[in-house]
This record gives sequence, C-alpha cells and structure tokens, in this order.
Amino acid sequence: MSEEVKSAQDLTNQLWSMANDLRGNMDASEFRNYILGFMFYRYLSEHQEDYIINEDLVEISGDETVNEAYIRAAAEDGEEDYLEDIASSLGYAIAPNDTWASIIDRVNSDTILPEDFQNMFDNFDKNAQINTNASGDFTNIFADVNLADNKLGNSTTSRARALKNIVLSVDEFNYLGENGKDILGDVYEYLIAKFAGNSGKKAGEFYTPHEVSQVLSKLVTIKESTVDRPFSVYDPTMGSGSLLLTVQDELPDGNTQGAVQFYGQELNTTTFNLARMNLMMHGVEYQNMTLNNGDTLESDWPDGPDDQGIDHPRSFDAVVANPPYSAHWDNNDNKLKDPRFKDYGLAPGTKADFAFLLHGLYHLKSTGTMAIVLPHGVLFRGAKEGKIRQALLEKNQIDAVIGLPAGLFFSTSIPTVVLVLKRQRDNRDVMFIDASEHFEKGKNQNVLRSEDIELIINTYKDRKDADKLAHVASLEEIQENDYNLNIPRYVDTFEEEPEIDLDKLTTEMKETQTQIKQNETELISMLNELTSDDPKIKSDLQHFIQALGGDTNE
Repeated sequence: MSEEVKSAQDLTNQLWSMANDLRGNMDASEFRNYILGFMFYRYLSEHQEDYIINEDLVEISGDETVNEAYIRAAAEDGEEDYLEDIASSLGYAIAPNDTWASIIDRVNSDTILPEDFQNMFDNFDKNAQINTNASGDFTNIFADVNLADNKLGNSTTSRARALKNIVLSVDEFNYLGENGKDILGDVYEYLIAKFAGNSGKKAGEFYTPHEVSQVLSKLVTIKESTVDRPFSVYDPTMGSGSLLLTVQDELPDGNTQGAVQFYGQELNTTTFNLARMNLMMHGVEYQNMTLNNGDTLESDWPDGPDDQGIDHPRSFDAVVANPPYSAHWDNNDNKLKDPRFKDYGLAPGTKADFAFLLHGLYHLKSTGTMAIVLPHGVLFRGAKEGKIRQALLEKNQIDAVIGLPAGLFFSTSIPTVVLVLKRQRDNRDVMFIDASEHFEKGKNQNVLRSEDIELIINTYKDRKDADKLAHVASLEEIQENDYNLNIPRYVDTFEEEPEIDLDKLTTEMKETQTQIKQNETELISMLNELTSDDPKIKSDLQHFIQALGGDTNE
C-alpha cells in the first residue's frame, strides 16, 4: 500500500469518526451532503487562493496572508473586477467575505452569524453566473446542503452551532500526504464509499464499488497503450462520477498527453451535484467535464452541432455504465423511431437494462469499447430482450460476457454480468468468462481482490479457452443455443463429487455407533451417582435414565 493511499485512508477514518459524532440523529445519506459539501467549498476557496498567488492578482505586503491581501485589495479597488478575473479562469469566484479563510476567522472569533452560511452559498451561486460558459458546472452545486434542516437543531442558533462544528472539523485536517502530494481527492472518494456502505440500498444510486469500476475501466482502456490525444469517456448513469475517474486512472499516465474529456448524465439531482464535486475535487477542470442532470432514456444526450450548426449525437472512445437494474421506463412505441433503439427493438417496460445498453452503444465510436454491468437476466430472458440480444449478436457487437461474483454491490446481493461491446469487430466470436467464484468473502460485502481483477483482464486479453474459467464461442455455437448467452452453457464449472468408499463408510459408522453406546453407558453411570431429597426430582431422574435404556439404582 502506497504512503498516499495509507494517508488518505487514515485521514478518511478520522473524518468518518468525526462525522458520526457530529451527525446526531441524521442518517448517513443525509449528513453526507453537509460534510462533503463543506469539504468541496474549502477546496474551491483554497484553489482560488492558489490562483490569486500564481497570477499575482494582488500585492501581498508584510506579514499579510493571501486572504487578508485579497480583502484589502477588493476594498480598495472594488471586488467586481477581481471576481470577473477569477471566474474567467476558474469558472467560479468567491467574494473576499465568503472565502473559507474568512469564514474560519469569524467562526474562531465567534462573530459568525447564522445567516452567514446561507449568504455564503447564495453569493457563490450569484457569482457562478459571471462566466456563462461555466455556469452550468457550478450553479446550484450546494443546493443539497439544507441549512434549515431541523435535524441539525431545533432553532437557528443550534443549527448554526452544528454548522460551525462541521466547518471546524473540515478545517482541522491537512490534505497533504507523506510526500507532500495532495490527497484531498482520494479522501473525498473514500468518504463517498464510507457513506455508501452506511446507506444500504440507497448506495446503489450513487456509488459503484471501486474494484468493479476497475474491471470496467481496464476493459475499455486495454488498447490505449499510448495516448497522445484527448480521450473521451461517457457514463450515462454516472452516479457520483467515481467510475469516470477510474477510467482516467487506467489510461497511460492518466492521459497526460491530452486532457481526458468527461461526459456524464445522472437523473438524481443530489447525486448529480455529488458527481460535479467529485470530479473537480480530483482536479478535473470545468472545461474538461460536460455533465447533465437528466433522464438518459427519455431524451437522448449528449449531442452537439457540426460545422453547419446541425446537431448530431456525440460519440466517445469509451462508454462505461452501472445502471439501475431492471428499472421501469416508458417504452412507448413512439420510441421505435428513436435512432438508439430502432434497429434493435424496445426493452420491456419493467426491465430497462437493454435500453441503457443501447443508449450507451449508440454513443460509442466505431473504434471505441463499452463495458456495462447488468443482471444475469439479460443473457437469457426471451421475448423483446431475446430479439435485442439476437440483433446485437448478428451485428457482431457483443465482444465478451463476464460473470461476476454475487454480493459485490451495496444495492443488491445478486450476481451480475459485464457485457463488453464494440461497434466494429474483426472477429465474430464471443468471449465467455466465469469469474463468479473468484473473490474474497467480506462481512457485509464480497470483494474482488487485485488477483481476481488481474485474472479477468488477462483472460479477456488472451481470448483462449481456459478450463472451468473461459470459452471462446463461435456465432454458430451461439445460434445453436438460440442466442442464449447464459454462461453455464459455454463454461463448464462442474466439479465431480469424489467417489464414496462404502467399506470405509461402513467401518466409520460402526465405530461411531460403538462410541455412542460407550458414551451413553458412561452418562448413565454418572446419572446413577446423582441423588436428591426432592421426590419429584428423584423420580424425574430415574425416568430420564430409563429413557436412555439404563437401569436405575432403585
């Protein structure tokens, strides 16, 4: 384990312990918005301070802090020009009175007013409108930090006191690792996972376990041995954005030769805000992320204008997704005109799994790779899903079927499957991998170990049959199975039971019966030595000895 990872985990555990002390009667999913929201605000404010220093935006004299110099300069020259300058580069701007340092000064001097917290966020939203190109990335990003929630306190004063404690807790920690590397993004990611683990089934709405994200990310970046161009990745059900970030981690040197372009969509507004924060906390500039709060299946997104100003769907180098399983959706026949579905058909109204898959596939480049996690039912269910599956196979777009272990996810204990898809392939076979037994059992959740992930990826790359693990099936073989992709049809994991030695079993049974008889005799002998002055107890004891088949002393 690296020192940075260890530092991030240690700091996360401290913050988590403090969060549990502070949240009172709030459940984890509710308190998450406060601790993560204030962490993000601190990050933005300190990021702005770095910009002020690096750009020599203000002249720092004597023993002034950056914040003191910013406050003085804004008072002397007017803060509007400073806000415009900062927003033009960072996409947002925080007024001198609302910086993290200013808030901490007022908290420490006990001069902060209850309304200061609300004004801080309101002013941030107002200033987020300055740079119209970035307003969509920052506006309402703190909308889920409900400062009036009675669970924080029954009065304005008690709520303000609770908020002060949260602010002081967030301010207490140094987010630099052992070697001075900023580990704030890692801490944020670990905290999201901690909150997910304590949110029950709600966690499935916003977090994909990191090990599963690694599998998907490695699958879609295998061919990217070198990247000297911007790499685009899209997650149509992005949750907290963690899966998008993991794709970046799997690119050579994090795609240092060209900025990764992140695209994502999320229906839940709270989770959408969490994703915006998460990406920026990991150093993603607003120019490199295009995120949308919307319904992926109801209205196609994203698209963009061509040279003539005509909108066309955007396509990406990689598409990754962990959509809600067997979700309901409106599969009205009008959607048969939708270019995403028209060549395949519509998924059932009570099982949107293939609808999510087809949406992602529609936005995949001809040279790209898609990996999506779905329930096993998509492999064998018939009717509408059977027709979609057949169309995908006949178009040669399913590259691999990978069975994962059960119990990996917060939201469900069922085993799941990863489908790997490509729009264009040279080969016409399908790789089947059964990794369902390769995991480490956990107390609440099973976990893919690094060796399990490596096994999956190496088996996929080798594309060869492996006993009880993998099989490369021809299209003809799949057609013989009526386009059923259920993994046991292709990968035999059956283990023969060892032969039973009847003579040995008979001997063991006789020995066991002899031992039982000997134990009964010893027990009866011990019971006969017991006595009592109580007639009832004495009578019951004699009856018990007789029931064992022994003789009593009387």
